[in-house]
Amino acid sequence: MMSSDTEARAGVVRVNDVVFDAASITQESLHHPNAPDPLAAASYALAIRELLRQRAVELELLPEAAVLDDACTDALFDRELTLPAPTRDDCERYFRNHAAQFRRNDIVYASHILFAVTEGAPVALILQKAEQTLLQLKGEPDSFEALARALSNCPSGGVGGSLGQLLRGDSVPEFERAIFETTDTGLLPRVVKTRFGFHIVRIDQRVPGEALPFEAAHAGIAQYLQQRVRQKAMQQYVSILAARAHIEGVDLGQANGPLVQ
Repeated sequence: MMSSDTEARAGVVRVNDVVFDAASITQESLHHPNAPDPLAAASYALAIRELLRQRAVELELLPEAAVLDDACTDALFDRELTLPAPTRDDCERYFRNHAAQFRRNDIVYASHILFAVTEGAPVALILQKAEQTLLQLKGEPDSFEALARALSNCPSGGVGGSLGQLLRGDSVPEFERAIFETTDTGLLPRVVKTRFGFHIVRIDQRVPGEALPFEAAHAGIAQYLQQRVRQKAMQQYVSILAARAHIEGVDLGQANGPLVQ
């Protein structure tokens, strides 16, 4: 049940002649529970979706009153965007500049303190607590195990936060990037955000493996670079649509929102 206070804070969003009222924005915000400001994320998502829907109608890809779905969105982008394919030189350059990503059999021994984010939780306050704890640990590194036992929402807190031995693929991609795409040991300088919440991470030991040859990584790099080009083109495309539209109640800025990531 949505509170009247929440609906009052939601305001309204207008995209040309289409208006989303406070109740619609509040309802949409339920799909963005982990956003720092779920109402702002909802307003953003609704505005971008409506911009794309109106363009699809204009191009006769969608009937006037129809709802935009993923298939229509893909058809719209396929029609409107021209994406250059990454060259071998592009892939080799990325390989050289991100060598830490292209290794196998690296082992990391890590510990963490998890500040979990669950549906409806106050994300900003949880992040603030994680950052305050990280600041405390920078001055008192020997208190890591005790704070893990007291604060961590992970079962590893019972053993001082230890995750033991980790290989690539053992953890979610966000956490894996944080621990493998650096050579640092000790306390990582920033809070790590994953789908589970916010982590304070300590690298206890690294056991190096071996570098992958370029040919083994080429296909994956090409796919990643193609996705990155598509994402950037989508952001620019939505920005162009926004510049041509009459929009109230939300600032699309660089159009780096949930529908163009």
